Amino acid sequence: MLTIHAAPLLLPVGAAPVVDGAVAVDGDRIAALGPYEEVATAHPAARVRRWPGLLTPGLRQDRARELLTRCYHPDPREADELGELPLWGEAFERLAATMDPARRAGSVRRGLQRMLRHGTTHLAGHLDTADPALRTAVARSGLVRLPPSPTPPGHPDLDPFAAGGDLAGTAGAPLTVGGRADLAAFDVPDEAALRAGGARACVATVLAGRLVHRAR
Repeated sequence: MLTIHAAPLLLPVGAAPVVDGAVAVDGDRIAALGPYEEVATAHPAARVRRWPGLLTPGLRQDRARELLTRCYHPDPREADELGELPLWGEAFERLAATMDPARRAGSVRRGLQRMLRHGTTHLAGHLDTADPALRTAVARSGLVRLPPSPTPPGHPDLDPFAAGGDLAGTAGAPLTVGGRADLAAFDVPDEAALRAGGARACVATVLAGRLVHRAR
């Protein structure tokens, strides 16, 4: 079934912003994008999902390998002991010394899920490894794989905007008719607010046409 994703502002990247914009998704492809009224008129039988704020391309995570192999993503049941944020550095090393394969695989899966909650649809870096937990989880996730990007300074962060880039430099790929339907919605009014507040404002992530994260 064809689905229209609509928001007060569409930022396709590589094309002009569209006020009251929409993206029509057919299977895993973008069938149309532009002003909502035009897209809806062209596809009157489509299901409509309305999101607050912005619609953008899905984001690219440049530190995927570090986040998945050098960080521990606590299980919600461990929140009282370990908190909710990824553990890295010395805290990770202490855990890694006693971590069994099942616990490690769980951390990798949760890391990928939390990336989706931040609007990530593309992973940059070397993820073809002998590590079965990583290889299997990434393959099953459906996230797009990209060659490595320059590693930004500082500790790894689930927010792709943490390195200070703009949307054009952080998007996985522009939204184009016929292109793969990887997009995200953020509950902020414009790109400046998105960059200032970060990808934690993500309310929906669409991966190859599938709604894989919805915050509301």
